[in-house]
Amino acid sequence: MPAIKTAVLDISFLDEGPRQGPVVFLLHGWPDDIRTWAVVGPLLNTAGFRTIIPYLRGFGLTRFLSKDTARDGRGVALAQDVIDLADALGVGNFFVAGHDWGARAAYLLAALFPSRVDKIATMSLAFQPRGEFPIPSFPQARLFWYQWFMCTDGGAAAVRRDPVGFSRIQWDTWSPEGWYDEEDFLETAASFMNPDWASVTLSGYRSRFVPEPADHRYDELQHRMSGIAQLKTPTLTISGGADRCDPPASFEEMDHSFTGRYELMTLEYVGHFPTREAPETVGRALVKHFRR
Repeated sequence: MPAIKTAVLDISFLDEGPRQGPVVFLLHGWPDDIRTWAVVGPLLNTAGFRTIIPYLRGFGLTRFLSKDTARDGRGVALAQDVIDLADALGVGNFFVAGHDWGARAAYLLAALFPSRVDKIATMSLAFQPRGEFPIPSFPQARLFWYQWFMCTDGGAAAVRRDPVGFSRIQWDTWSPEGWYDEEDFLETAASFMNPDWASVTLSGYRSRFVPEPADHRYDELQHRMSGIAQLKTPTLTISGGADRCDPPASFEEMDHSFTGRYELMTLEYVGHFPTREAPETVGRALVKHFRR
């Protein structure tokens, strides 16, 4: 698998499809890895798109270059990683499709780098205007138990001790029972054994609600995001009708956050992992969206 060094990371990625085709960055979610695009990616390649599928920071084969770099898991860091990778590959403009954490990166790329990103597609995660994370309603707060758990010292220690066991709980509870094969989970879970996975995970969630060490090179991006409440980039959002983490209600009235074309597609009987649960449907939707 190829890898490219940026200022911060040694990023491992797949680069597939026609070399001269329009580029689509496919960004996986949490807790997941590049295998989530195993069916969707080839569908895009067959339709003429070049797909670049990186392991996000803290996942799989991607590594930090320095032990002294803060393992910052904020969305702005993920977005900058994509820009750094695109620059290293000589890619100017591109499309982005992201699931979960990858969706957050896609929204932030559209907000902070609109001249580079032509269209985005997001899955299983709503846009957070101004990059804010307000305390949710009681029903949603109950679904987000894992976020509060990580904000305790004991919870953070437990995640460090057993990242795979912690991730399995999310796979078991975010989608209808029986949606995944044990082999698929175990192959993906190898990515959670990355030495920085727990630190990046804890940073990504804890930094929303409690003081957490951060890499200050991303502070300017975070400041810029605080002034952005709407996106002009054409956007397709796909949600699962049976998502037990980010249910369909999470996306209600989200259209007010978009001044460009916005489409919401809800897949009935699909949970939080549509790229795995309904990959053909997702693939066709992405081809249509990016071709339009």
